[in-house]
Amino acid sequence: MISLRKIEIAKEIKALQARIRKLGPVMRGSVTIMGKKNKQPYFSVSMGGKTKVVYLGDKRAAKAKMYTENYKVMMAIIDEMTLLQMELLKLEGKE
Repeated sequence: MISLRKIEIAKEIKALQARIRKLGPVMRGSVTIMGKKNKQPYFSVSMGGKTKVVYLGDKRAAKAKMYTENYKVMMAIIDEMTLLQMELLKLEGKE
């Protein structure tokens, strides 16, 4: 028998999945400013033990910041979904 709490959790997970779908582009990494005299925005990310850097310029810096913010929101949602899935597993263990 499906408990009321399991139904509530399933609804919460679906709502979180919908929020992820609405986020748009995501990028893990950060927008940094480099240079001593001529400061310029760059995007950097560490992958496979190596840091990759891309020059952004002023026009693309705002877009890259939005993508990194979307990534942070997505990870927060995933953390919340993980807790809900853990609760589901606990409930299934009690059945």
